[in-house]
Amino acid sequence: MKTEQIKVLFDKFEAIACEYEGVECWSARELCSLLGYAQWRNFELIIEKAKEACKNADGDIQHHFADVSKMVEVGSGAQREINDYMLTRYACYLVCQNGDPRKPEIAFAQNYFAVQTRVAEMVERRFLEYERVQARNKLAETEKVLSGVLYERGVDSKGFAIIRSKGDRALFHLDTAQLKRRLGAPAGRPVADFLSTLGIKAKDFAAEMTSVNVQQKDLRGQASIEGEHVANNTAVRNMLLSRGIHPEALPAGEDVKKVERRLNSDERKLGKDNK
Repeated sequence: MKTEQIKVLFDKFEAIACEYEGVECWSARELCSLLGYAQWRNFELIIEKAKEACKNADGDIQHHFADVSKMVEVGSGAQREINDYMLTRYACYLVCQNGDPRKPEIAFAQNYFAVQTRVAEMVERRFLEYERVQARNKLAETEKVLSGVLYERGVDSKGFAIIRSKGDRALFHLDTAQLKRRLGAPAGRPVADFLSTLGIKAKDFAAEMTSVNVQQKDLRGQASIEGEHVANNTAVRNMLLSRGIHPEALPAGEDVKKVERRLNSDERKLGKDNK
């Protein structure tokens, strides 16, 4: 997500914040629309899950999910009363944690409400860290699936490691040892843990193509699959080069395990601070 998009979403969430009984809150009805839910009844199911999470964390449900009502026009000047909730920042965070993170509004909101201070720069930094961790987890899932596909076609774990290494060489024009030195990665750690978000996504894209093509082309044996994986990584490299991006020149990323621990620590502190 680009900086401009983050700022637009930040302003939208800030615009619907209000004060309810001296506490910063958000209307669930307004949040429902902002998070991309077309039906209130579907959003209410998410709220109920969030309430349960609050209860399990020994939180005060009535404080964080205050029942309120409002009058709305239904046509011809008539009005009717509808139920709503005034959600604290912590309640909003729990609601978003139970949403679909593939939706950009949800992914942003998870990070927006997890940050106690209302500073756009902090939200943006945390979101970028979150995005990198998600990309790394996605790559791990893709490689797990690819490993299973290859095993069924006569490639063992050692062969898979060789194929993956040759793919890295095709993508970055550096062998694994050189790439690790370039990134400052320890010898015993996966190189992907120290790649930038774009580098991780590039590897993931190539691995996804290999997984699909191996099955569609019914490739078997290490040699043919290795050729396919090298070709896919070369294609991804060429695509990046055509846009002026040299994969091997991308800056190293902080150890993704440290980033993930920091994000998890922030979430635990958020829960304790809001009980």
